[in-house]
Amino acid sequence: MRRFWPFTVRGTGALLLAVAAFVIAQRAGIPELLYFATLLAALLVASAVALLLTRGSGAVTRVVSPEVPEVGGPASVTVRAGIQSALPTAPGRWRDALPAGLTGTAEGASPTISSSLSGAASTIEVRYDVTGAARGVHALGPFEVTTTDPFGLVRRRIALGRTTAVTVAPTVRDLAALPVAAGEAGGSRQTTTLQIGQGADNLVARPYAPGDSMRRIHWRATAHRDTLMVRQEEQEASPAATIVLDRALSRWSPVAAHAPGGDAAFETAVSACVSAVARLVHEGYTVDVVDSDGQLLADPVEGGDDADARATAAAFASLRARPDDAARRVVPATAAGLTGPLIVITGALQADDFEALRAVAQRSALPMLLVVAERADLDSLRAGGWRAAQVHPGGDVAAAWDDAIEQGYARVGR
Repeated sequence: MRRFWPFTVRGTGALLLAVAAFVIAQRAGIPELLYFATLLAALLVASAVALLLTRGSGAVTRVVSPEVPEVGGPASVTVRAGIQSALPTAPGRWRDALPAGLTGTAEGASPTISSSLSGAASTIEVRYDVTGAARGVHALGPFEVTTTDPFGLVRRRIALGRTTAVTVAPTVRDLAALPVAAGEAGGSRQTTTLQIGQGADNLVARPYAPGDSMRRIHWRATAHRDTLMVRQEEQEASPAATIVLDRALSRWSPVAAHAPGGDAAFETAVSACVSAVARLVHEGYTVDVVDSDGQLLADPVEGGDDADARATAAAFASLRARPDDAARRVVPATAAGLTGPLIVITGALQADDFEALRAVAQRSALPMLLVVAERADLDSLRAGGWRAAQVHPGGDVAAAWDDAIEQGYARVGR
């Protein structure tokens, strides 16, 4: 009720006093009270009119830093809004409506708004901190300012600007380094030097392409051919790795298909997926992320590009589970031909899933399986070559990753 009541505590008192003065003046025949009541009523009306001349000005701008916060990660929001008022207003309050995907305190005291009769609007700039609460794309706002007249009798709430879309990415956990055995698949970026003879002038030159560094221009070849040439000092080849995120709905709660953040198990799987991307890219692998049908879930990330790996997490902000296909695969059909590291992240497994998984593990140089479920018997898969670990919904992804890595070390020590 207080939200819709236009009068402040002071204004409510003035209104009650004016009504009481009118009643007493009429019954007791005291003209002075009538004048007093009329003055109070006129003051309240004038205060309301003054607030009607206050309005929002221009668009509200929000700057979120970092631009894509993670679930459980902090972010700061800076808001700038313009206000025009014919008369100065007393200090008021501001409030920015927070969506369910963000938590924090987004309200506080707003400064005095000066008169804009000179032509310049007052600008309110505020900053507050939030924490990512749920994965997804959330609408932040609108920004609301509560102003009062110079006498503090009447309040007015003004909603300014539009909402701002804020993407909350899944949490990227720091995972342990891959086992040494992964190097058999080319676990570090490989470089082949293409040199003819000795010296920089004998390096292979090729035509300049957009994006080439100016420091690589081969000036002698450029002068000879009358076109920009660059040194092709080395040809880099990043080994490939594949991450399979099983989105089949039969392995997750039905709410995983409705909206991000609803199923704790699926959220844990998505976090494990983006964390594995960050680790593999850091190790030098170019990573493809697919679902169990082989559908690419994000653009491939080049090996060694750690910043791009973490930025890729934003592509998984709105990812949901999907209905099962007829085959009900855990891994895509093409997985049998993959020789590089293969990371499979899935939910509750059924009996026929084990046979399909055992057939895949033999070809990969690093087959790792993370099963997000309350319970899972993975002994047969471990015996079949998988470095398999269980993660409880909402559990520690890094600890499960360590468990899978340790299995590899245990085999080497035998």
